[in-house]
Amino acid sequence: MSKRVRVLAVDDSALMRRTLRRIIEADPELELLDTARDGADAIAKARELRPDVMSMDINMPKLDGISALQILLAEEICPVVMLSSLTQKGATTTFEALELGAFDYVAKPDGTVSDLGVVAKELCLKLKAAAKSGTLRRLRGHHRHGQARTRAQAPARPEASRSTKTIAHGTFKAVAIGISTGGPSTIQEVLPKIPADRNAAVFLVQHMPASFTATFARRLDESCSLTVVETSAGMEVEPGYCYVSRGGLHLVLYRNGVGKVMIRTPSTPETLFRPSVNVMMESVLNTYGRDTIGVLMTGIGDDGADQMVQIKQKGGYTIAESEESAVVFGMPREAIERGGACEIRPSWEVAEAILKRL
Repeated sequence: MSKRVRVLAVDDSALMRRTLRRIIEADPELELLDTARDGADAIAKARELRPDVMSMDINMPKLDGISALQILLAEEICPVVMLSSLTQKGATTTFEALELGAFDYVAKPDGTVSDLGVVAKELCLKLKAAAKSGTLRRLRGHHRHGQARTRAQAPARPEASRSTKTIAHGTFKAVAIGISTGGPSTIQEVLPKIPADRNAAVFLVQHMPASFTATFARRLDESCSLTVVETSAGMEVEPGYCYVSRGGLHLVLYRNGVGKVMIRTPSTPETLFRPSVNVMMESVLNTYGRDTIGVLMTGIGDDGADQMVQIKQKGGYTIAESEESAVVFGMPREAIERGGACEIRPSWEVAEAILKRL
């Protein structure tokens, strides 16, 4: 039997700690070392026990989760999965944690204890993914590359690029990006490097709760020359925009009576993830054909892998993130193994590969 993943669970609620204990101990691949009641308690126990991974609440007394995270990462103790509330404030704080170097997050349903069992499988999967060999090194690399490269290559002032862009509004290309676990930090190495004056629209599916995607799109918009928006039904697709699929709904395209590409946001079909990368990529391919560029990046599972194969077979171009940079080499690996990758690049070279095709 392989060694179990050793977990330290941190939450200021005694009821939540009991719930986390029950969830973690129910997974035969996980071992709960201990629980901690706040950030200060977590740091002391982490230094003593040296866990493989930690689950960390954000809002705690004495020392909050964000402050504790910074100390834990500075000391390179272990990767951290944040537990956040499904609120706009929770989303903002969660993205701050991810930018600081948290591995990923799990959103507590309605911010309560009673329904945590709904995301028990997600929590266990992310704890195990975070604990894999090399994750802490990769997270450090993401943070270093993301900070240095984005500063060097992002537009000096996004608004200036937007105001001066001149784009042909006839036929334009489509870039379909799918990303999941580790995505919010990784995508910051890609989108800020794509200028708004290219004759292309970007479609982005990031597996994320519905209450998080508006904040996610807004934060991306602040760092990009592309105009980044959360999708809504009836939007007209324009070049120079990045359309972030709303959580809980799919991103689907259609042409209206005068040939303009429009957005639909259906709740069907039923898929493991909604929005689904496969559903989005299939729709983009059906609309743009050979003018489709498919990009599949870090994430657990295989969402998007089959459609990467289809894009390549039908004359489009596909780029898969390499194992070198992927926080979780799941989705891109599946695309590569199925023959769906024209090109394999680390995250910090993906934008360059896209631009060569626009």
